[in-house]
Amino acid sequence: MDIVSIVGARPQFIKAAQVSREIRKKHKEIILHTGQHYDPTMSATFFEELKIPEPDYNLGVGSGSHAEQTGRMVIGVENVLLKERPALVLVYGDTNSTLAGTLAAVKVHIPVAHVEAGLRSFNRKMPEEVNRVLVDRVSHLLFCPTKTAVKNLENEGLTKGVHLVGDVMYDAALHNKALAEEREILKKLDIKERSYLLVTVHRPVNTDSKENLTTIVDALISSEEDVVFPAHPRTIKFLKKYGLHDKLKESIHLIKPASYLDFTCLLMNAKKMITDSGGVQKESYFYEIPCITLRKETEWVETVEDGWNILVGANKDRILDAIKTFDPKGERRESYGDGKASKRISEIIDEELS
Repeated sequence: MDIVSIVGARPQFIKAAQVSREIRKKHKEIILHTGQHYDPTMSATFFEELKIPEPDYNLGVGSGSHAEQTGRMVIGVENVLLKERPALVLVYGDTNSTLAGTLAAVKVHIPVAHVEAGLRSFNRKMPEEVNRVLVDRVSHLLFCPTKTAVKNLENEGLTKGVHLVGDVMYDAALHNKALAEEREILKKLDIKERSYLLVTVHRPVNTDSKENLTTIVDALISSEEDVVFPAHPRTIKFLKKYGLHDKLKESIHLIKPASYLDFTCLLMNAKKMITDSGGVQKESYFYEIPCITLRKETEWVETVEDGWNILVGANKDRILDAIKTFDPKGERRESYGDGKASKRISEIIDEELS
């Protein structure tokens, strides 16, 4: 039976690569790329590196306000679903692509399976949090990565169709580790293992705030550490808007977004990770890299509970203190499963569609 998998952003490409490999053993999969991430370094290279089949549809939506972007996606996704009439729509994570795909599907009475269901930061000012809550509320199958996620859904009265499967990002980390170790990005940048901080900043709470982004940049420069900063195109736009781009470029390795395997190589060899990304917090945890998170809350609470992640917000003193003193010693639990989440998802879908 046909399944439409909807992707649109970097983390979704990584997850879909793992799940697609399993579901294609028994089902026809149609990949719909919304075009939310459209820069080649944020999109095309992921399909090439991770050997994801080329999208059957690419809506090419691009950037815009949340309303504009989501609205164009809903229209485009609905047109594809009405044409293909799949038995199931598979969505990932918490982006506008996730929400749009879900809304389009439920409106034409096609069941939705949500990979990474049940995550909560409990901050409704984050657009991702709103997307998560809405998607979970109307999804038919809810694939949870952690026990915490299952509990969150239970607290919201959602118990039907809920499955604890583990984290597909852990599947990806195990699958791609050896490939990443072969990359030559450190040689290209002329940096050595464990000699630099790796930084990503992309969430609106930081990029859209001149105060927050300025504070983060000042902290990075004041740290006097070698810094590698693969910057999202949207982040570059705001760095230039606030007059921070040239100042930052003089002090650190400000580079274009790295491909998935290059980024993984950089992460595995970093001294510490500094980020506001949810997925990167987990990837740091998987590779035992101390993570300094530029947020006040996280949906990945296990990384904090186990001592490998510290929340500092956009606070210069806390960022600098973490850079100097944060040194995790704790053991990591098997909070994110055993690396077989994708297989479990495929088996549950098989049973559902049989």
